[in-house]
Amino acid sequence: MRISSRVSLALSAAALALTIGAAQAQEKLRIGTEGAYPPFNNLTADGQLVGFDIDIANALCEEMKVECEFVTQDWDGIIPALQANRFDAIIASMSITDERKKQVDFTNKYYNTPPAIVAPKDTDIAGVSAEDLAGKTIGVQGSTTHSNYSEATYTDSDVKLYPTADEYKLDLINGRIDAANDDVTVLEEWLATEEGACCKIVGTITPVEEIHGPGAGIAIRQGEDELRERFNAAIDAIRANGKYKEINDKYFSFDAYGS
Repeated sequence: MRISSRVSLALSAAALALTIGAAQAQEKLRIGTEGAYPPFNNLTADGQLVGFDIDIANALCEEMKVECEFVTQDWDGIIPALQANRFDAIIASMSITDERKKQVDFTNKYYNTPPAIVAPKDTDIAGVSAEDLAGKTIGVQGSTTHSNYSEATYTDSDVKLYPTADEYKLDLINGRIDAANDDVTVLEEWLATEEGACCKIVGTITPVEEIHGPGAGIAIRQGEDELRERFNAAIDAIRANGKYKEINDKYFSFDAYGS
C-alpha cells in the first residue's frame, strides 16, 4: 500500500514530535528530598526549597545538563517512594550505610560532617559517652544513622525517636528530653536561631563507619549504574571547578566534604 506524500509528511512530523518529547522527558531528573532538615534542605514559609542539598542538586543537574524537579517526601517513606518511581534520586543528606545498600544504590559521598550531642545550657551532661548520658532521655530523628548510633550506644539511656528534627528540638526547648543527637552542622544552624538559644553542643561524636558510613551520598534505584556514574562524574566536576566550594562557603566555615 502506498502512502501519499502529505500523509507521509504528517507521520514524519508526528514521529519527530514524539522523539523530541521523549528526549525532553529524559532531560528532567526528579529529585526526592525531605524539606525539613536545615541547613541541608528546608521549605521556607512561601514553599521554596532551600539549603545545601538543594544547591548541590541544582549544581549537579547543571553539570549533567538536565533539569532538576524536586519532590518533597517525609523521611520515613523516602526510600519506598524512590523504589516506587516517585522520583529518580534522593538528595537529602542520606548517609551511605550497608543497611541502606540492601535497598538502594549510592553515589560517592558529597559531604561528610560529624554528629554531635546538644543539651540545655544548664545541663549537667559533661560529654558524649554512654556514661555521660546514662539515665538521660535523648531525642533523635528516627530511621537515621543518628538513631541507629544512639540505640546501639546509649543503652542505659531512654532514646526517644521523632519523625522530624523539628519535633525533638521542640521537646528539648520545653524540657521533655535531656539531650539530642544530630549532625553538628544541623545543630549549629539551630543554635544560632532564637529558638536554639536554649541550648549548647556538649561535644561531637567520632563517627563509627559501620553505623554512620563514609558520608552522605545520592541514593538511586538499584541497578541504575549509568545514572550513578553520571552523578559521580558531576560530583567530581563541581569539586574541581570551584562550584562545590562556592556552595560550601555559602553555608559553612569549613569544608563539609571532609577528609
